Amino acid sequence: MNQNPASLPDPSPVPQNPEPIPTRQPTYIRMPSTQPTVTYALIGITVVVYILQMLSAALLGDSPYGIDWLTLYGARINDAIYAGEWWRLITPVFLHGSVTHIFFNMYALFSLGTFLERHFGHGRFLMLYFLGAFAGNVLSFLFTDGYSVGASTAVFGLVAAEVVFFYQNRGLFGSYARQAIGNAIFIIAINLFIGLAPNIDNWGHIGGLLGGAMFAWFAGPRWTAIGIPPEMSLNDEREGREIFTGAALVALLFGALAIWRLFSGTV
Repeated sequence: MNQNPASLPDPSPVPQNPEPIPTRQPTYIRMPSTQPTVTYALIGITVVVYILQMLSAALLGDSPYGIDWLTLYGARINDAIYAGEWWRLITPVFLHGSVTHIFFNMYALFSLGTFLERHFGHGRFLMLYFLGAFAGNVLSFLFTDGYSVGASTAVFGLVAAEVVFFYQNRGLFGSYARQAIGNAIFIIAINLFIGLAPNIDNWGHIGGLLGGAMFAWFAGPRWTAIGIPPEMSLNDEREGREIFTGAALVALLFGALAIWRLFSGTV
């Protein structure tokens, strides 16, 4: 028996007013574009000081202690600090013992500083650098004899600050933050292991790590994305009083340790 074709159901019904398929639009977040002028200035000053170190040795000869004259008056030397020369808890950051020494420290400063200064800003980055140097030299003063020089105290502070920065902003950077933190921790572990060799001031490195981490934890930038997609920008939620608190905390804590050592003669 034949059926009327019109009575058969439509095998492919067409929905009325189909919903449009949403399309994903990429969102662009404008990153800080601050030029790392403080990083460049620190590298330039440190290189000039090293040239002066070499010139002083070439023109005047070594000091009676077998080191150049700038090192004699600026290195971390415990007896001199006991005598009231407190600037030696900062000035070693500008002094170096060899071309290899300054090359690796300045390379690390360039690699880390150009990134961190863009996010921390000029003033906050400068505080981070010198607080790391101060903390490192204080711990060196507490636990190490002889003398020490080098920017590695400050550089370790920068590495620690990078770890803290990516951890506190992990929601913004996602998987890149995990990768950056892992790489930084690996670099820290390798360098602390190398620091077990003789004539390397590992306590200075550890102090720099602690000082940089503490400052970054309380004073480092905490970014949030603001604006309307697809064009957005970053806003730092960290307040000025928090930055002051972070800097004061590091300065007071490590300053108190230095005073303790100064008046007790031991830890």
